[in-house]
Amino acid sequence: MAVSFSNQLFLALISLVVILNSTFSGSSPVVETENIKFIRRSCGITTYPTLCVSSLAAHANAIQTSPMRLSHTALSLSYDATRSTSVTIALLAQSHGLLPREAAAMRDCVEELGDSIDQLKRSLAEMNELNGPNYGLVMNNIQTWVSAALTDEDTCTEGFKGAPTGSKVRSQVRERILNVSHMTSNALALINTYAAVHG
Repeated sequence: MAVSFSNQLFLALISLVVILNSTFSGSSPVVETENIKFIRRSCGITTYPTLCVSSLAAHANAIQTSPMRLSHTALSLSYDATRSTSVTIALLAQSHGLLPREAAAMRDCVEELGDSIDQLKRSLAEMNELNGPNYGLVMNNIQTWVSAALTDEDTCTEGFKGAPTGSKVRSQVRERILNVSHMTSNALALINTYAAVHG
């Protein structure tokens, strides 16, 4: 019992020291690692920097300060988000009570996202070939495909312009597609920056 009581007393004292330290020193700011600082600086060139940082920060340890890993991770996250959104919209397309225009727009959107997924998947595969002898050709393919994927995602939202303004389906799809297109836009910006520096 004496050992147990000693341990409890020790832990209590440590806790008290931590509390007193935080009380007298004020709320100390969270110290950013070099990896996070690198991500924040890199995301500064994107159109949606807040989304860029929030989506990539969780992968900071894997990215470290590598522009190539940063671009690859951003592209991979865009690919995953597009696949997930495609599944969601396909399920929404089966909802009862859709207006004819909404149903048609849903079908078109699923098809557009399917094309986007293929292009992002091809781009990811090409990212693994950037260290080879055909860097210029490979990078050009990646930029072309990611740009095409972004166009497909934007086209998806276009089909809902004629839907009623208060349409629940329209707002649900728009929110999801905008998130995906913003992530793809950020990935493309990071890839273009990498290409400009390492081309």
